Formats: sequence, structure tokens, C-alpha cells
Amino acid sequence: MPRSHVRSAEAAPDGETLSALLRRYDTAGEAVSCEPLTQGLLNRGYRLATTRGRFFLKHHLDGDRTAIARQHRVTQRLEALGVPVAPPVPDADGRTVAVIGGRCYALHPWIDGRHRDGGELTAPQCWRLGGLLGLVHTCLERVMRARTGDRRPPVEAAADPEDTFAVIDELLTLIRGRRNRDSFDELAEHRLVERRALVERHAHRRPEADAVPVAGWVHGDFHPLNLLYRDTEPAAIVDWDRLGVQPRAEEAVRAAAIFFVRPDGTLELTKVRSYARAYRRAAGAGTSEMAAAVHRVWWERLNDFWMLRWRYQRRDRRADPQFPAAAALVVWWTREYDAVRDAFCG
Repeated sequence: MPRSHVRSAEAAPDGETLSALLRRYDTAGEAVSCEPLTQGLLNRGYRLATTRGRFFLKHHLDGDRTAIARQHRVTQRLEALGVPVAPPVPDADGRTVAVIGGRCYALHPWIDGRHRDGGELTAPQCWRLGGLLGLVHTCLERVMRARTGDRRPPVEAAADPEDTFAVIDELLTLIRGRRNRDSFDELAEHRLVERRALVERHAHRRPEADAVPVAGWVHGDFHPLNLLYRDTEPAAIVDWDRLGVQPRAEEAVRAAAIFFVRPDGTLELTKVRSYARAYRRAAGAGTSEMAAAVHRVWWERLNDFWMLRWRYQRRDRRADPQFPAAAALVVWWTREYDAVRDAFCG
């Protein structure tokens, strides 16, 4: 079950912790090895080999047992509906969350598979990817409606250009104050100046506050590193930590902007079109809903600088490799706005 290209600096749980964990399970066996796989924002993962088999051990950093257990129940129900997921292994008492030493763990079956980005997918596979996300959204509605009824939290307002300008100024100050500037700093400064001009030029296109998108239960983080393929077919959707209610079509657009972005910051619109048609059919999403989602995600990208915030405010460079293509995509998307909208809606 590969997770990410980012290696974890966190040591694996010690032998005492692993023994205490595995004693809770009737069929897990005893630990043979435990290797760190990733260090994510919301969890850490380990490849755990035991005398009975292989598992994925997940350490939930947030430690919210109620939320974690809810995620587990949702994936169990999704599996029953035919969605490819990897629900946790229940312990001898039927529980899926283990708290040991104040830390929350969950044991999942090991899924043999690999990640595939959009460049590796054929047109039929792009169709199946869009249909899969549509299936996720429709099945989540079935699973969650019984638990929450029709209650919907308010949709977050679109970014305010004035806030964007303040962030740009803050980041430019940090970049220009660096003593030993490198090529990344030069690119970041160029893109920030460029982005300020774009936001000024398109500020009148901010999504209307009263334009309420169609909200629904979504995975929350659907992208290539959270989807495992076995050969050419999806084997498991993983990392449900951001499960929640959001505009559903916006998740479809965000996912496509990650799956189908090329290194030069353009989108493979032919693949996007196939993916989007399948998503619309599976989710029952109309073209007006998709067009609104394209507009809101474009505006979100135009006003978002999370990768630069990580580097210059948090001194965390893990997102640096993603920045050149992501920054170029915003400029290209703005220029090719109509073509992108038509690919999602045609």
C-alpha cells in the first residue's frame, strides 16, 4: 500500500507498543517488522509485517477517536455498497481504534497496488475514474443521510481579493528578505507579482456570496496518492480523514486539476472531458453545477498560496516540487478559462 513520495522522520512504534496493539486482535499474530512509509498532515503510516500477514498501521495524529471511528464505519458501509476501500481490521471486541500510550492507531489490511496519475491513464480509465468518484459521492449520500438527515453546514465564502493582496505582500516581504536566494525564490517572487496582477484584473469575477453550490458528503482529499491501483483497476481509496460536507462537484474539479495536470502546468483536456462526463452521469450532476464548480475552484486556485506558505512561513519544503506546475496551471487556466469549463461541461 504505497502512500507518498515523502518519507517519515518519525520512528516506528516500539516493540512494546506493537505488542500491546497486536494483543487486541485474534488473528494479527506477532510483529516481525514495522517500517515508516509516510509523514502526512493528518497521520503517519507504517508497513507492518507479522507472523500472520502484512498490514498497514495508521497513527492518527489528531487523536479524535469519535471522528476516526466514524470514518471507519463509513468505509465499512461503502465497502458493502461496492466502493473499493480498505476498512480497518476490527479487534477482538469489534473496535477499530486502539489508544496506546495516548496515541490513536488503526490496523488496515495491506493492499498491494500502486498510484497512477492522469498521464498514465487511458481514455477508458479516465472514464472509470470519473465514474468512481461519482459512485463515491452517491454512496456517501446513502450512507450518511441516515445519520445526519438533510442538515448542511454553510458553504465557505469565496476568497476576498483584499485578503489575497495581504498574503502576497507578506510572502513577498519574506522572499525579498532572504539572504541567499535560489531559483525557487526567484520563481516564487515572479509568480506572486504575476498573481497579484491577475487577481486585480479578475477581482470582479469573485463568485457571488448568494450562489449556493450543491453540497454533499465527499472524500475531501481525492487525488492520485489516495487511490491505489491493482494493474489497471482501482483497488482502494484511502485516507478518509477529510470526510465531510462540501460542494460535491468542486471535489471533482479539484481532483481533475491534480490528476490531469502536465508538468508544464496545462491540463489534458481530452482526458478531463472523459472523466467529467462519467462523473456527471454517475453523480447526477448537471452542466450548470459543473460550470459553477469550475468557476469556484479556478477562483480558489487564483487566490491560494498554501505551498508558499508552507515554505516561507512554516519552513516546510515538502510541497516545493508541486509548486512550478501548480503556479503555471493558474495562469494557463485563467487564459484558457472557456476551454477548461467546456471540458468539464461538454
